[in-house]
Order: sequence, then C-alpha cells, then structure tokens
Amino acid sequence: MGNSEENNNYKIAVPSEFQTVFSHFYFAENKTDSPVTKTLIPSFQTILVFTFGAKTSLKSQQNNILEAEKCLVLGPIKQAFDYTLGSGSQILVANFKEDAFYRFFGKALAKHTLPVHPDDLISDNCFAALWEELQQIPDTNDRVAHILAFCKPYLREQNAIAMLLTDFKEQALNPIKTIASKTNQTERNIQLNQKKAFGYTIKEANRYERFLKAIEHIQKDVETTGKVDWLAIVEVCSYYDQSQLIHDFKYYMNISPTKFLKFQSDICGFKTQ
Repeated sequence: MGNSEENNNYKIAVPSEFQTVFSHFYFAENKTDSPVTKTLIPSFQTILVFTFGAKTSLKSQQNNILEAEKCLVLGPIKQAFDYTLGSGSQILVANFKEDAFYRFFGKALAKHTLPVHPDDLISDNCFAALWEELQQIPDTNDRVAHILAFCKPYLREQNAIAMLLTDFKEQALNPIKTIASKTNQTERNIQLNQKKAFGYTIKEANRYERFLKAIEHIQKDVETTGKVDWLAIVEVCSYYDQSQLIHDFKYYMNISPTKFLKFQSDICGFKTQ
C-alpha cells in the first residue's frame, strides 16, 4: 500500500523484548470521502485486528464478507483477502510471529482466515475492555505501547519443541526428522506439535517460502529490465513447470502472475512499481 495523506498507512516496529512475539504492527486509516479497498497478501502469520471509527469489512476468496467490529483475530493467513476501509475508519493490526499466538491464547486457530473475537479464546472479556481503552488514546504509537503492556502478563514461555522449530536454520536438513532424532520422539509427534503451536505444517511453510522467493525474483526482474523471465523464475525457484507457478499464484493470491504485476500497487506488502 502506498502512503498518502488521504490513506495514511505504515508499519510500526516493536521493542527488542517483544521481537519473538510480534513481527510488527500495522496502521491504516482512510481520510477520503469514499471507501478504499486493498488486498492483504498471505503471511502465514496470525493477526489481531483492532478497528476504530467507520466500518471496516473483510472479503475472502470465497466472497464471504465480514464486517469487523472492535477487534478480531484471523489466521494463519494462508490466502490473500480484500479489506475495505470506510470513510473515517482506522485499523491497527498486531502480527504474531511463529508460535506466539499459541503462547498467548493456548491454541492455534483450526481454520485459516477464520474470524474469531479474542474474548472467545480466553476466559474473560479483557479484549473488549482493552478496545475501550485504546479508543481513548489518540496517538497510534501510544496505542501500540498500551497493547504491549497489556500482553506481558498473558504470554507463556515457549515450549522446547516449538523453540527448536523456531530456531532451526539448517536448510539442507529436514527439520522434522532432525528434531525428532534430537529429542528422541517420533516424526509424527513433532509434526503434531508444529501444527498445534504454529497453525501450519512445515510442508505448507516451505511451499509458501518458495512462492515468496518467486515474488522477489519477479520484482527484481521488473526493476532491472522492465519484464519478467518466467522460465528463469521457474528454474531458480525449483518449480516443476510454469503451470505449477501459476497454480501457486491462484492459490495464494487468487490471480494470475500477469494480473499480479498489473494490480500490485493495490496489494499490501509488495512494492509499488
């Protein structure tokens, strides 16, 4: 999303003590007289969304429309979806890292993009009260600081297997097999722990990483030559053929690669050419 006075939006970094919990916060507001619709790319992160002011609505690839009220959680975001900011509306989004959502709520969402009010995941209505407090705070950075202070008492320690999965950096090795051997557990048990804490499997994450790599190469081609060498993208990103790349675009973004190039200025998270 491009920045402008009418459609103010930006990322907010988190302090070092929270960098294993949140990747960043995201703020957007619509100062125009008309609704503004953007596409949120898949991130494989679970997000906590606070809405203020006028209506904000979400639209899935299956054309299901949800009006967001006060706060909700979504994720892990495995497919793109559209969101519309009404005139005068604001959103503040906390992006959870890896298993941090599980450490906070004690469960990963069973179905991606499933909207849930966070108070439905814990025993009291503290998030409704938190939203009321945030509504009284005008400055966005002060709102973020308030959310971080609120989160501190609820966050659980990361369990040993989740920590090993999070810290695994050996790209040449299979993390499930390696960690199973290291902890003297079955591969199935490690897989179940991965799905339970992260909300997705290693296989799903690897497929998405390949897709992100393709996106990066596509944008580099556009920046340097003004066109895309699709066969080179297929080869360097280890796709079987061009149809497999197209299939991933349709799965994650619900558009073809060429339409992605045409409309990427409306897609949050990618550069505007």
